[in-house]
Amino acid sequence: MPMIALTTSASLPPAKAEALKSGLGQAIALLPGKSEAHLMISLTGDTPMYFQGEAREAAFLEVSCFGHGKPEAYGNMTAAVCRLLEKELGIAPANTYVKYAETTNWGWNGGNL
Repeated sequence: MPMIALTTSASLPPAKAEALKSGLGQAIALLPGKSEAHLMISLTGDTPMYFQGEAREAAFLEVSCFGHGKPEAYGNMTAAVCRLLEKELGIAPANTYVKYAETTNWGWNGGNL
């Protein structure tokens, strides 16, 4: 039950959004027990972002997951996401933050898991 929310300063025309959706769907599989089958993705582009006191091309990715993961799996996903954002949007990994949030309480389909 993962959710990925991407906020970026870059524009996200349909072709880029589709490429990001596909790439994030592949990247989530780097976390054991997670897959695109239950992945929800939110993409927000054209957002003014400031980093180190300056306006920059940047990205903030929030990955929320039901359950707990291992640090090395999160590291692998961070590397994959940074490569994806650099390839598709030209955003340097140094201007990308990735936040992971784990929870034992997750609601879906009218109930909680």
